[in-house]
Amino acid sequence: MNFLDMLRDASTRNDSMLCVGLDPEPSRFPGAMKGDASKIYDFCAAIVDATHDLVNSFKPQIAYFAAHRAEDQLEKLMEHMRRVAPHVPVILDAKRGDIGSTAEQYAKEAFERYGADAVTLSPFMGFDSITPYLKYEGKGAFLLCRTSNPGGDDLQAQHLADVPGNPAMFEHVAKLAQGPWNTNGQLGLVVGATRPNEIERVRAVAPTMPLLIPGVGAQGGDAVATVKAARIGGGPIIINSSRAILYAGQGDDFAKAARDAAIATRATLQAAARG
Repeated sequence: MNFLDMLRDASTRNDSMLCVGLDPEPSRFPGAMKGDASKIYDFCAAIVDATHDLVNSFKPQIAYFAAHRAEDQLEKLMEHMRRVAPHVPVILDAKRGDIGSTAEQYAKEAFERYGADAVTLSPFMGFDSITPYLKYEGKGAFLLCRTSNPGGDDLQAQHLADVPGNPAMFEHVAKLAQGPWNTNGQLGLVVGATRPNEIERVRAVAPTMPLLIPGVGAQGGDAVATVKAARIGGGPIIINSSRAILYAGQGDDFAKAARDAAIATRATLQAAARG
């Protein structure tokens, strides 16, 4: 199956819009693991084992591994996820953004070294920074569109006077992704949960695209408002929560606490979808 097929299958099978972000911070690990970067794999694998039947995807953030020289642990974790939950797609959160042979190497890293099903990218160097990833048949790519951080306004909210309709830059990115850039049919968009009104604006331009939505949980995004906005048009929805699930418990039962937090988050999203 291609990435979108996997996503739809996992969403249906697990009745879930929830993505668990794997952002391991050893300083926040529980018990005897605390501060020990050699335990990154053990911690993340325990989270995966506890939650894989509750999610429609996992999203490891590559910087949290690379900063601790733990790329080998990430490779091991990717293998573990494919073995334990082969039906759950894995989105490598890398936010790469380069061109030519460099972009080709980044694509090789994501899809060949790590075996990711999809990757996050920055589109601001244009379509030729995206094309190396689209050459990988069946793989997905999520383009940064409207992010949660305050500094996103510096560029993403600026209006483009030379484009018909004078759209904001994030709306223009969504239109390109929905249309001429989506040559393999596997593109998606990253939009932050802290701006549900702008999720609606993205949906108006790209109603059928999958949306990867971070910001629910520790970042304060409103889950109900996010789901209602993202449902417009019917495109797939991936709502990411990282810290609120990973660090729900600080004892030996941290994996159970993470599972309980994931169950509660999934239930909140399900209720929002029914409302």
